Amino acid sequence: MSDGATARGSAMEREEARKIAEGLEHLSGFGNEHTSEAVPGALPVGRNSPQRAPLGLYAEQLSGSAFTEPRAENRRSWLYRIRPSAAHPAFTRTGNGALRSAPFAQTVPDPNRLRWNPLPDPAEGTDFLAGLWTLGGNGDVTQRSGMAVHLYHANASMRRVFSDADGELLIVPERGGLLLRTEFGLLHVEPGHIALIPRGVRFRVELLDETARGYVCENYGAPFRLPDLGPIGANGLANARDFRAPVAAYEDVEGPVEVVNKYCGNLWTATYGHSPLDVVAWHGNHVPYAYDLRRFNVMGTISYDHPDPSIFTVLTSPSDTPGLAGVDFVVFAPRWLVGEDTFRPPYFHRNVMSEYMGLIEGAYDAKTAGEGGFVPGGGSLHTMMSAHGPDRETFDRASAAELRPQKIDDGLAFMFETRWPVSLTPQAARADHLQQGYDDVWQGLERHFRPLH
Repeated sequence: MSDGATARGSAMEREEARKIAEGLEHLSGFGNEHTSEAVPGALPVGRNSPQRAPLGLYAEQLSGSAFTEPRAENRRSWLYRIRPSAAHPAFTRTGNGALRSAPFAQTVPDPNRLRWNPLPDPAEGTDFLAGLWTLGGNGDVTQRSGMAVHLYHANASMRRVFSDADGELLIVPERGGLLLRTEFGLLHVEPGHIALIPRGVRFRVELLDETARGYVCENYGAPFRLPDLGPIGANGLANARDFRAPVAAYEDVEGPVEVVNKYCGNLWTATYGHSPLDVVAWHGNHVPYAYDLRRFNVMGTISYDHPDPSIFTVLTSPSDTPGLAGVDFVVFAPRWLVGEDTFRPPYFHRNVMSEYMGLIEGAYDAKTAGEGGFVPGGGSLHTMMSAHGPDRETFDRASAAELRPQKIDDGLAFMFETRWPVSLTPQAARADHLQQGYDDVWQGLERHFRPLH
């Protein structure tokens, strides 16, 4: 097939995928015990594993937690599928590409503040999996602790299917819409949305535009959940009802399908004789989700001072220390600034947590945008106890600004925040798109001290 015919075919596939994506229905609510069937009568009634499952299907449980974890933390779903997951050949090792996993011990942990430009354009024919590029992380996949920061760039839809036994994947698109075909059904995400794929769930990523780019947090630890609200009360931040789970949709496809499994940091491949996305019905709470970040109900000061960024937490993965997260996902969504006698951008800070920040669109109010600055698709890393805050230009502007009510609606930024230092991969430490001289943005902060006597 000629390059022109391939391009036309890809365009038609993207158009068809977008029609499907824009017509999807969803189930509402985070952490719910959802129930869905693509064919009426596919779900058994009154039991999970009858002697003969309805419609000649196989009953299979997918456990995202140990059987004996407390009910509030227990994650599992029952799947009713055309063939059981056990019906596959042996896996063999395949190349990892630019994907890396913890422990990240190939570089010395770097206390310096770092910032990267967006990933360069990928080679032609790069799908989501091939386009994953690891910046760094912490912990150990074999101990189910820590996290990794990845970026992705792609210009082709996946023909293969992927699953991650090491952790769940939080996908944050920055450019290009995605149609995610999962065992549980289909999800549609655009820039400004996120998708959460639980540990072990098989899925395929189809592009809705010519190219796609974004960020991924791979969480090895406890599954993401909504944070407790404490004195905020019963409502606010990310509302559970705004999370969308897929309705059952299955592929009844015979023929060779490549399935790639990430296990203990490496990729393994097998060729199935059928599509593993063949779940006709399911029920449970170990399910994928999509969420529109612009639905985040922002809390903030209505008197003075800038609140701590924890007030912007969308999802949290708790650790063994209460209040100290393995990883938090934080969004700086559109909001009003009204604080009186207040320096309104985020304050100067040193933090026990490590912060990787990315930009989805527009500009971030504490960082200068533009060439060589903090731009969509780029990212910055301020690791544990690394001093950071507004750059000189932002400080000067915000210190002199007239304090009227101000709407911040021209940017959408986020953070992956983790309790452990983030160690870089060699490819991130030596990347051509690593900005040189990032420390210079704080140079020129003048001495303003004026003793009274």
